[in-house]
Amino acid sequence: MAAMKIGILETGRPPRDLGQRFGDYPAMFARLLGPGFDTTAYDVVAGRFPGRPEAQDGYIVTGSPAGVYEDLPWIAPLEAFLRDASGKAKLVGICFGHQIMAEAFGGKVEKSHRGWGVGLQAYEVRERAPWMDEAASISIPVSHQDQVVVQPPATTILAASDFTPFGVLAW
Repeated sequence: MAAMKIGILETGRPPRDLGQRFGDYPAMFARLLGPGFDTTAYDVVAGRFPGRPEAQDGYIVTGSPAGVYEDLPWIAPLEAFLRDASGKAKLVGICFGHQIMAEAFGGKVEKSHRGWGVGLQAYEVRERAPWMDEAASISIPVSHQDQVVVQPPATTILAASDFTPFGVLAW
């Protein structure tokens, strides 16, 4: 069986000390996925995107120190790529990736008026997807002050917290 092809849309770099210890985001996600996945990194901050969405079976959009609402030259092309990839490849967004997907597909992201969410945060499972286990909650280490504040159309809230009401979304 051929390896599943995953494109990693790199939207930033980890803090220097973490990058030195664990590598960049593409290396971290390649390790997390393990065998059976063929990963290709795309530095979207530098304007590098796949030629066409069908080039990969799926994409992971990484975290970033940027905010999706910032006027950066790579934000709009990333949103356009994600809209073009919808229905052609699987999409997973982590942190900033989750937020840029929400913006690209009709949601809204802002800086939280509550400040920063930092550390291990518990999210209540609201709806169970087929890939999820039977746990009633999940705990995720976070460091963010940006939030999805308007749920994108055609999404289901899989997990949420009081601090992050749209914490895990599925399309």
